[in-house]
Amino acid sequence: MNPPFRPAPGPAVRDLASRARRLPPSCGPVRLVGVDGHAGSGKTTFAEQLAVALGGAPVLRLDDIATHDELFGWTGRLLDQVIEPLTHGRTAQYAPYDWRARHFGPPRPLPPAPVILVEGVGAGRRALRPHLALLLWMEVPREEAWARGRSRDGEEQREFWNGWVPAERRHFADDPSRPFADLLVRQREEGYEVTPGPAGPVGPDQPLTQGDGPPAVC
Repeated sequence: MNPPFRPAPGPAVRDLASRARRLPPSCGPVRLVGVDGHAGSGKTTFAEQLAVALGGAPVLRLDDIATHDELFGWTGRLLDQVIEPLTHGRTAQYAPYDWRARHFGPPRPLPPAPVILVEGVGAGRRALRPHLALLLWMEVPREEAWARGRSRDGEEQREFWNGWVPAERRHFADDPSRPFADLLVRQREEGYEVTPGPAGPVGPDQPLTQGDGPPAVC
């Protein structure tokens, strides 16, 4: 079976990858880049493209850290299993959660690469932000994102989504990420548009958009 076709990252994603590489390390020797947004906003697809542009950077998916019983109560597990060892330059070992079997699987290593992407709802939470070199927010309205997610997952996951939506509302009401995003990412008909976020420009470079010129689009 042939692998699924994935378009090559465009110039905006490649430029973002270049900027991420030049940022100071934020978690020991690692530059942690958070990719946050509402469920169904396209975080996973975007993180995959950014990882490719970074030459195969590891992607930590928060779906592997969360559980049915702890949709958002996984901060301690993430800090203990991932952040603490990376801070000391050691390989992290985390146990990914199996959403079908409803238990944790065998440990998975996460070496301290130059850039690691942390992708998932809550990647920009307050407990994680001090360890991030860069926070990206997928700029999709929540109702639109949730509709995408429901359509993607189908009737089989209807009950899960009925519980997820109020849980996500509560999470972002208590611990919002978007106000702290360095950059906003919008998916366009072809590629992405990346613009400065509420937290302002990142690093010593000029912001991705300058003056009245067009935003960077891949």
